[in-house]
Amino acid sequence: DRAAKRKRADRKAARPDKGRPYDEIWCVFDCDQHPLIPEALQQAVDNGIGVAYSVPCIELWFLLHFEDEHGHLERGAAQGRSKALLSSGKRLDRGDVTTLAERYEDAKARAIALDVKHEDDGSPAHTNPSSTMWRLIDESSEHELGRVKRQGHTGCSFLGEGRARVA
Repeated sequence: DRAAKRKRADRKAARPDKGRPYDEIWCVFDCDQHPLIPEALQQAVDNGIGVAYSVPCIELWFLLHFEDEHGHLERGAAQGRSKALLSSGKRLDRGDVTTLAERYEDAKARAIALDVKHEDDGSPAHTNPSSTMWRLIDESSEHELGRVKRQGHTGCSFLGEGRARVA
């Protein structure tokens, strides 16, 4: 709901001489134990907001940079394994970001393979384990490449509360 309100406010605030405040608005979340995920996903789609999520938690996305995941994964187990692989746990430091960036293509391939697995075995969408974080990263990268070509600079800033913008 906050993302939809933000998008409407940004659209109102945009003036022809200033351009749009953001290229896109995305909601980034993990499933944890939130009961309203289907409603949140539908509201995002209805408002043209991108969605990137991880089930059961963001740590799954981190794990996919290192190893395959195939079966149901408990949040606590994912968090523990992620913390063992990354030096800073959920709040990534520069070294962790570098490590994850170097392994990004592997993580993306593993996440896509999970989607295919769920589809093949008839599991519903967003089944544990799954992650679409790669979609946000790919989308941000496409905007960055276009911006570099147009303006000759880069910059990607991640804002609090799951909002991301490319600047």
